[in-house]
Amino acid sequence: MSSDSQGSVKGEAPVILSPSSSTSSQGSPLSPSTKPPELPDELVQAGWSKCWSRRENRPYYFNRFTNQSLWEVPVLGQHDVISDPLGLNAAPAEAGDTNQGNGQRKRRISEEQGVGPNSLKRSKVEPTTPISPSTPGLKPWSAAPEDKPAQTTTPTTPSPAPAPYRPAVIYWDLDVQTNAVIREQAPASHLPPHPEIELQRAQLVTKLRQHYHELCHQREGIDPPRESFNRWLLERKIIDKGHDPLLPSDCDPVISPSMFRELMNDIPVRLSRIKYKEEARKLLFKYAEAAKKMIDSRNASPESRKVVKWNAEDTMSWLRRDHSASKEDYMDRLEHLRQQCGPHVAAVAKDSVEGICSKIFQLSSEYSRRLRQTHLSLLQDPSPAAETCVSPSQQSRLVYCYPVRLSIPTPLLPRVELHFENDVACLRFKGEMVKVNRGHFSKLELLYRYSCIDDPRFEKFLSRVWCLLKRYQEMFGSGNEGTGLQGALPVTVFEALNRQFGVSFECFASPLNCYFKQFCSAFPDVDGFFGSRGPFLTFTPVSGSFEANPPFCEEFMDAMVTHFEELLGQSSEPLSFIVFVPEWRDPVTPALTRMEASVFLRHQLSITAYEHEYRSGSQHVCKREEMYYRAVHGTAVLFLQNDAGFAKWGPTPERLSELTAAFRPATLRTSFLSSPGPAPIIPGDRDSTSKPSERTQSTVRSPEGHDSNNNSNNSNNSSPQDKMAAV
Repeated sequence: MSSDSQGSVKGEAPVILSPSSSTSSQGSPLSPSTKPPELPDELVQAGWSKCWSRRENRPYYFNRFTNQSLWEVPVLGQHDVISDPLGLNAAPAEAGDTNQGNGQRKRRISEEQGVGPNSLKRSKVEPTTPISPSTPGLKPWSAAPEDKPAQTTTPTTPSPAPAPYRPAVIYWDLDVQTNAVIREQAPASHLPPHPEIELQRAQLVTKLRQHYHELCHQREGIDPPRESFNRWLLERKIIDKGHDPLLPSDCDPVISPSMFRELMNDIPVRLSRIKYKEEARKLLFKYAEAAKKMIDSRNASPESRKVVKWNAEDTMSWLRRDHSASKEDYMDRLEHLRQQCGPHVAAVAKDSVEGICSKIFQLSSEYSRRLRQTHLSLLQDPSPAAETCVSPSQQSRLVYCYPVRLSIPTPLLPRVELHFENDVACLRFKGEMVKVNRGHFSKLELLYRYSCIDDPRFEKFLSRVWCLLKRYQEMFGSGNEGTGLQGALPVTVFEALNRQFGVSFECFASPLNCYFKQFCSAFPDVDGFFGSRGPFLTFTPVSGSFEANPPFCEEFMDAMVTHFEELLGQSSEPLSFIVFVPEWRDPVTPALTRMEASVFLRHQLSITAYEHEYRSGSQHVCKREEMYYRAVHGTAVLFLQNDAGFAKWGPTPERLSELTAAFRPATLRTSFLSSPGPAPIIPGDRDSTSKPSERTQSTVRSPEGHDSNNNSNNSNNSSPQDKMAAV
């Protein structure tokens, strides 16, 4: 049997396009092949493909996941003789042959075909399926059991193996193939993840958060603005040239505009959202008292002291004598006080706040250096693998996008323990446990099968899953406040985007919240094994249709728009970005202004606040009834496309109508929106949400949203964060 004619390769290798694909004059040069498969879908998903042996002049079957080759048609349910020597998980034996195991039956069938030139080699081949921590099986939810015809057991067709774990609700569709085309790239030089390093990184990030909390209390007497540390991580990584995937260490300027702005907004006190008259009165008194105390204790000019003290005393006098004022009177007085005292208070606090930002960055740089030294000491050979390098000539080839590959091989990883508690998978390493529900655990297993090429037997799977979950736990912080960074669009919206606009790729996602198996994410070192194409700001597609729902950080969104403009201006192939950003108008964000004025803007939609939903950023651990929550802000949907992209995926009225309808909450959605997805689940089951009266959401889906103490009545000098309020 010849192996030189194998029809597929191990893992998700880049698909090289023909030379004519680089010219846009030839119609649709970048369209994927539509050749129908020669095997059932279950076998294709399990990695099997039909090949032709030139030496034997007959077909054979090759598994790209296990490197297994068979002359006969593969049978699902064949057991692994290494991990299951007794055949407990094997398909039932053939009639009249109950004493033979599955491996013996397979060899007998081969012998009945006659002895060939390489029969000796065939007799040594044993089925080797990946050792997976869960029940083997690749696409257990491709269709419901009732949708498939009943399989009868015959002497030549063994009955299928017991069904693997089937998630009750599916929030992804990993069958969608990519239409994103890139230029072939060399493997990344990131250090491979290791549980020891990830555990140490988690401890240092927690310590850094504590330092930030203490500095805010000691120097300014305030609590850190909610999620400001997480937005600081995002904003810093845009310009960071350091080596650590999470902690910034080489940024210019050192002072973070995001952290500085949010701290200044909360000085001298945090302005909360006012609902009642008494709350407005207390906040006005608190602001006047804090401003006066602050100006007395800082090195302020005589003029500043005079202005602040006079306004503060006048406000307190007014509060003591006027008890019949309305809520609006208190709010007007507060706004006047902020306008008069705000600039003077900010001037005396400026140096202190800059010191907080600088100190946090210095600590982060030191922690990053310490982590890298420890990480390098764990690697046996930190030099890149020579065989994985891509020459400059190869980098000019157009290929369909593929997951990040690391040039540094992964060393032997320590053992991670796994056990299940009801529907939750618990992974433990050195006493540190991370959790994920079984549905998302099965999703990670599928993504790993599709994307990982260096671990066919799943020997490193649990360690890499532990590192992945721990990394996102570090980013979320205490109380899972950073889960707003991981919010996602509803499933029905993704279905409409794929069906109407050919979207097959997410620009901002993670293995935990992605809908497609093609996505960009923040951490290529851990996410690459599960399908990530790396950070979007370094991702340079030539063609494709993309969905972009970025973390709502002003600096990050602004950098995203710059990248869009560059990509659309450089490519003549069909290229489309459908962008979802908060519709902040008071004041308007720079990113929204730039996109609305872009020459590539083809259409713009506005989705009304409270009339659409987002998927929770903690969907991998939250309860099913908490999966969705209403958006408390309007969402702007912008279509940025070059000429070829507009001609292919243009926003026609029919397409826009279905997209708008898909945004409606599940209770308002019409029945015609249900469509084939990753599982035949009814719309109410797929997008189940509790009624608004039964569910309250104290945090906003976006990282920009402060907590419920923000005031929507701030002046125009306030940041968009202050416009976000709790439901």
